[in-house]
Amino acid sequence: MKLLIFILVTLGFIRPVYGGVNELNVITSLSSSDPMYQGLLKFKQGVETATNKDIIVRIFVGSQLGSDNDILEQARAGANVAVLVDGGRLAIYQNEMGILGAPYLASGLAEVKKIVTSTVFNAWAAQLSQNAGLKVLSFNWWQGERHLLTHKEINHPDDLIGVRIRTIGAPVWLETIRALGATPTPLGWTEVYSALQQKVIDGAEAQHPGTWGSRLYEVITYITKTAHINLISGLVGSATWFDKLSIADQLIVTEQAFLAGNLPRNSTLIY
Repeated sequence: MKLLIFILVTLGFIRPVYGGVNELNVITSLSSSDPMYQGLLKFKQGVETATNKDIIVRIFVGSQLGSDNDILEQARAGANVAVLVDGGRLAIYQNEMGILGAPYLASGLAEVKKIVTSTVFNAWAAQLSQNAGLKVLSFNWWQGERHLLTHKEINHPDDLIGVRIRTIGAPVWLETIRALGATPTPLGWTEVYSALQQKVIDGAEAQHPGTWGSRLYEVITYITKTAHINLISGLVGSATWFDKLSIADQLIVTEQAFLAGNLPRNSTLIY
């Protein structure tokens, strides 16, 4: 796999991120107006303050350095990167992680929190690190409930037949949209606005902060509050990078990731 990443970087399909072990580049597909960004700023400030800037954190929004999947592969190859990502994408490497994106798995933040702080989840995270080289720094970044965003009014499941809905290209997400009656259409988050505007797709599904942050309300007509998925994400980086840190710095990074993950939760409630 590392050889494959090297080849892709050489050919220009993946852009590498350079820096030493004391530098961490955090990437998200979200915009700086999303509440999650405030959490990432808190993470940066917390880590740099606690380590006296022995660890510098740089933040990149809007998938500036590549898609979430690209960054995960860079992390697996040992790059000093981390990405805010959902369990569905991680299911490729650790199948059980896909459960976190299952429809109607939990009702609200309190129930979601029980899952991602459980001993069962911690065992999955340990296996993800050992088998795939991906380190979960924290998985308490709750973004809210996902709803349908469409050009047409949706009152009944039959109204979704033949409707092309953008979703994340992970099995559990694809099957969820298919079960709702629509046609799942994987697409990068940064492409959703233009795809809706040009009617390449008929709709999408997102949590309110994501809809607001990416201004999707400008290119849709209806929001159907299905709350079909509680979107919980994690800050996931390279196990190789993390293992090179001192024990003290490892504790700082994971503690600050958890504290920062708590911050956006209340922000999502204002939308």
